[in-house]
Amino acid sequence: MRRLALNPYASGLSLLARRELTSSQLRDRLNRKGFTAKVVDHTIQRLTKEGALDDRRTAEIYARRAALIKHRGPRRAILDIEAIGVAREIARDAVSQVYKEVDTQLIIHRALNRRLTGRVRDRAHFQKLYQYLVRQGFDGSLAYSVLKTHSTDGTCPED
Repeated sequence: MRRLALNPYASGLSLLARRELTSSQLRDRLNRKGFTAKVVDHTIQRLTKEGALDDRRTAEIYARRAALIKHRGPRRAILDIEAIGVAREIARDAVSQVYKEVDTQLIIHRALNRRLTGRVRDRAHFQKLYQYLVRQGFDGSLAYSVLKTHSTDGTCPED
């Protein structure tokens, strides 16, 4: 274990063996271990060149988790991926790729089922659920149409 603390490359591999990390996340962790910025940059370049570190692959993993496990919409997935240090273009590409492969209707219904049991009771309830779905990253028109199917007569706001 002591040798890992002296070798930034081995430390980086050890961190990546536990879970996928972005370049930014790995840089932060190696800096916290006390390695110099120059050594960290060299280590990140080496790990990237060897394929052990890949922001695009990490972004796709996070996008897939956002869609299939967390039941989030594409907008929220992009924001979450950018928050871990992935460039906006890479985040958008990864989310676009993943959301082409999954059924967005199924994802939004699963997200809604976390908050809704039964039908939408009234307009206030409709608005609360609508805001929840939009915060989860779903398009407003999609959220509206899905909620409308779960509403009893007169509970959705006027078109």
